[in-house]
Amino acid sequence: MTEQKPGPCSIIKSFDIIGSKWRLVVLNDLQGSEKRFNELKRSTEASSRTLSRVLKELVSEGLVEKRVEKESPIATYYSLTQKGRELFPVFEEVDNWAEKWLET
Repeated sequence: MTEQKPGPCSIIKSFDIIGSKWRLVVLNDLQGSEKRFNELKRSTEASSRTLSRVLKELVSEGLVEKRVEKESPIATYYSLTQKGRELFPVFEEVDNWAEKWLET
């Protein structure tokens, strides 16, 4: 029995989850380490509203984890989950394809 490759429906669904510009920017920015909201805002140059929306979506999809430290000052940290970290080989392959086929 051979393993069945994902069909167009699973590819489209995957891109629906990760394919927006801001989702990709935030996922890429979190690749290195956990970050606070304001760190992400500075490094991604997203507006507060956009960043809040994107982080909420990524947390909902299970790609990003939100951690709140309740000690003063209250701090909220975001990091990739295992599910989020496992996207990076895929992103590397897309990057390789883009370098080969897209004009820079």
